[in-house]
Amino acid sequence: MARIAAAYRAARPAEIEYDDIIREYRTTSDSDIAELTELLIDRLVDYRALVRQCPVDDLPAEITNALENRAARTVVAPMDLDPSWTASFSGRVLTDGPSADDQLSVSELDGVDGVITSCAVAIAETGTLTLDGSAGQGRRVLTLIPDYHLCVVFADQIVHDVPQALSRLEATRPLTMISGPSATSDIELNRVEGVHGPRTLEVIIVTVSE
Repeated sequence: MARIAAAYRAARPAEIEYDDIIREYRTTSDSDIAELTELLIDRLVDYRALVRQCPVDDLPAEITNALENRAARTVVAPMDLDPSWTASFSGRVLTDGPSADDQLSVSELDGVDGVITSCAVAIAETGTLTLDGSAGQGRRVLTLIPDYHLCVVFADQIVHDVPQALSRLEATRPLTMISGPSATSDIELNRVEGVHGPRTLEVIIVTVSE
């Protein structure tokens, strides 16, 4: 046993100080907005998300089209979501606010046809949408219970990789990172969607004017 313990101690790596950690990972990208958008769409489609694109002036109409294509009649939105986004939607829009008096219950959220939110930053390389609870994004539970999540991403919110995304985010905020619809696989690799969140993720990318 003494020999084993001695060998273990000899094999242990030397302690590394914080300042000794190598930080040569990529923190910038030469890709332009068009390239980043194309890469993000490729990843989202690969994850089985639905993707739309439109200019900012057409955003309310595109949101209405997306909701009507799902025959949605009642959706929930954060209280501070831009009201013009849903102005042309003929269905019912429930709002959820930051205070307990303004928040919908779990059963109410389970009864809506979907949720619509904005986004803090999108990571093209991983196809990840990141929400941080700021304006238009709401509580984390909003994007976990409804079966359909419609997320609006502006093209200038798209970055290439994770380090770039983290540089735009405040680590103390409640970050939710979404890579496609909720999905899991059992031991036989049978894919099941909608177990831990929305079964359907649809993304509207608002393009930049030329």
